[in-house]
Amino acid sequence: MHSGAVATRNADPKGAGGTAPVDAVSLAIIEQLQEDGRRPYAAIGKAVGLSEAAVRQRVQKLLDQGVMQIVAVTDPLTVGLRRQAMVGVGVEGDLDPVADALAAMDEVEYVVVTAGSFDLLIEIVCEDDDHLLNTINKRIRTLPGVRSTESFVYLKLRKQTYTWGTR
Repeated sequence: MHSGAVATRNADPKGAGGTAPVDAVSLAIIEQLQEDGRRPYAAIGKAVGLSEAAVRQRVQKLLDQGVMQIVAVTDPLTVGLRRQAMVGVGVEGDLDPVADALAAMDEVEYVVVTAGSFDLLIEIVCEDDDHLLNTINKRIRTLPGVRSTESFVYLKLRKQTYTWGTR
């Protein structure tokens, strides 16, 4: 599911980038794009009651504000990535250098700072078990500040959606 784009999200009560939460029309536009990211602006405009130009402006504003991204989502299995895992990481000291180093790794799809048993949760997508083992053992566990890791290997993906932004 690697898109090349990297998203970061910080706790912000106003929403992404310090802006006010999106309105109902923008949510409807997002929903249209979640159904089909290539849907023409004219068709979206018809569905939400705006002109094509108004939809184009709103989409650009949503992109500029970091509210959404339009990316191609792949099934890792179809592109030769047969092993996925969630890894809990325990860190000693400052989390930021470890989180930054993990975020820089191609195999790491996302990094989340957490409270609880782990300091960080990361999702890894690898070619196979050997690649996963090498990534965890030789690259993650050797990072300065990494105290521990616990891996949760995916056996079967039952649900993955990206529609939570319009609920």
